[in-house]
Amino acid sequence: MAQTQISCPNCRQMITAEVEQLFDVTADPEAKQRFLSGQVNVAQCPYCGYQGPLATPIVYHDADKELLLTYFPAELGLPANEQEKLVGPLINKVVERLPMEKRKAYLLQPKNFLSLKSLVEHILQADGISPEMVREQQERLHLIERLLSTRSADVRAEIIRQNDANLDEAFFSLLAQLFQNALVSNQQDLAQALNALQAELMEHSTYGKTLQTQMKEVEAAAQSLQQAGEGGLTREKLMEIVRQAPSDERLQALVSLARPGFDYIFFQQLSEQIEAAQGEERASLEALREKLLAYTAEVDAGLKEQMESARKFLEELLSQPDLSQAVRANLPAFNEVTIQALNEMIQEAAQKGDRERLKKLEQVVGVLQAASAPPPEYALIEKLLSQPDEAAIQRELEEHAAEVTEDFLQLLIGLLNQVQQNTTDPEAAQVAARLEKIYQLALRQQMKRNLRGA
Repeated sequence: MAQTQISCPNCRQMITAEVEQLFDVTADPEAKQRFLSGQVNVAQCPYCGYQGPLATPIVYHDADKELLLTYFPAELGLPANEQEKLVGPLINKVVERLPMEKRKAYLLQPKNFLSLKSLVEHILQADGISPEMVREQQERLHLIERLLSTRSADVRAEIIRQNDANLDEAFFSLLAQLFQNALVSNQQDLAQALNALQAELMEHSTYGKTLQTQMKEVEAAAQSLQQAGEGGLTREKLMEIVRQAPSDERLQALVSLARPGFDYIFFQQLSEQIEAAQGEERASLEALREKLLAYTAEVDAGLKEQMESARKFLEELLSQPDLSQAVRANLPAFNEVTIQALNEMIQEAAQKGDRERLKKLEQVVGVLQAASAPPPEYALIEKLLSQPDEAAIQRELEEHAAEVTEDFLQLLIGLLNQVQQNTTDPEAAQVAARLEKIYQLALRQQMKRNLRGA
């Protein structure tokens, strides 16, 4: 965003503001989130205290969805030819960035919007998000804010009772997302409040109680599988656990946790037991087989959908002009399924001999490896821990004096606190003692350097 001198919309004093007029998602994947967040093109006047949106032309582009959208604020009062002079260069920049094979007819007919709201709604609709879905999300946010601002536990319980039908999976998903965002942004008070609210909702709402039951079933299923797997989890042991499952919820949890065990041979063995059984036992085993087949199909469908979504996401990344930047901007999206999809795509490209595609996929791997590598400070700490005595530690610290910064000391404190929490491990106690000695020596070295600098 460019720093620009503008006139305050309220007092007309000249102020400095960050103005962004081109949001080219194809060239900059983060541009979409910046625009939809509503935190761009906002004025803060130091003279009159005004804080609000700036009236500025907008051009939004997404080649994958063939969107070229423009917005020109009516309050600027400029004729059509003047508007074209302002947005024309932005559209030209969009076109120039695209390779020839991606320059399509939609670029010749940009769609203009009379309000920012209608522009945002059009972008969301292209993602399959209708205005009704946006309204529902806003209502969920409003309900969360209302619950957080209510001090009385009795009043909160009544609000929960009145809105029980709206406290569904989407609501709890939003609550979890807000909690994670609060943690990432270091808003500890908000994170604690959201965590406490979730605990209340789990106790008092219908969906929360159901979710709590499912969690307990998953824990119980995991425990039974762990106990059975101490000597190796065989199909026979898995069959015994399944037949003793006290509820359908436990069966679902077992399938979700041990899906690979429910293979063709497992179902063949179950069918053999059905053939050998009679009466009620046979009917019970047949019902069990039907349930297990349904649950495995459900798990497989979910995994297939996740894999397809992951592959689509990776294909979109590969189409970006700056692949490394696009990967770094989307690091949180690389979960276990995405990595699995990436490995499959690498194998496919290698089998087909598609060297250009393979090179791009390996570039993605390289960025991920670089991002997951520990910071260089960890290497120095490991080296210091391996030194035989205090004198050797001191020599290493002197050789790496430039690396002994305030951040390095904070990292040492953090590691020391983590290790000290493991009070039952004698080895951890030894590591903690060495880390404490390293911290003392590093702190002393930094203090001496500061004194010399003074």
